[in-house]
Amino acid sequence: MRNQLRSLSAIAFAALILALPARSIAAQDMGIPIGTRPGPAVVRTLDGKPVDLSRYIGKVPVMIEFWATWCPNCKELMPALTAAEKKYGKRVKFIVVAVAINQSPAKVKRYLGAHPQRHEMLFDTDGAAAEAFDAPATSYVVMLDKSGRVVYTGLGGKQDLDAAVRKGL
Repeated sequence: MRNQLRSLSAIAFAALILALPARSIAAQDMGIPIGTRPGPAVVRTLDGKPVDLSRYIGKVPVMIEFWATWCPNCKELMPALTAAEKKYGKRVKFIVVAVAINQSPAKVKRYLGAHPQRHEMLFDTDGAAAEAFDAPATSYVVMLDKSGRVVYTGLGGKQDLDAAVRKGL
């Protein structure tokens, strides 16, 4: 039953993504609420090793983007993410979580081979991170402060990630 619910959630997630325009959408009314702490989530490296996100959360400010190789908003957002990481990378942990909808770790590795990134790329094999952060779609960004509380959420390709990071510092 749980797998059926996850499958239905994945289908709904994919349908929402395809319906989203390329512009920025306020995510404050959806996703994980501001001021809360996410639940536990174990994701995987692209080589299949488990990574518990609590390893970072509550220790340093963390920015997480839920991402997919096929997401046009994610591609549009990438320059802002790269710029924010370049500017704040010594003080903030940047993580991109690839969702497991219409992609695999191998597909993500191929994409990264052609489009290298500097941030940590992880894979949400069973949807644990998307569930813990109540991610409504790809290009969903969550900024957590050092205490692990959500200080920003945003959705879409035109987010002010510099301002989001400043909220977490």
